[in-house]
Amino acid sequence: QVQLVESGGGLVQAGGSLRLSCAASGFAFGTYVMDWYRQAPGKERTFVGGISRSGGSTYYADSVKGRFTISRDNAKNTGYLQMNNLKPEDTAVYYCRFTNGASSYWGQGTQVTVSS
Repeated sequence: QVQLVESGGGLVQAGGSLRLSCAASGFAFGTYVMDWYRQAPGKERTFVGGISRSGGSTYYADSVKGRFTISRDNAKNTGYLQMNNLKPEDTAVYYCRFTNGASSYWGQGTQVTVSS
């Protein structure tokens, strides 16, 4: 069955860095686009960024552009979200999502808290 296991969240001071990982199994990893979303307390889930199937293309929300980097290792069935220069407004639960247009799979979410 499909499993997505996220890790790497935690508490960090403003200006710090974290790297989130999303390890996948149970589906053809390399045929799915990977996106990251986040949901702050009391707010809707919003798009952070994404990466193409091959990893050759990435795209980001304006709020994180230049600070966050998405990558993937198709040999390891793992995706990553490198977050630098974190700000308090980046505090949220972060989710990975894989989609091929017909099916979508979500990770369980990992909490990122940025203190000022």
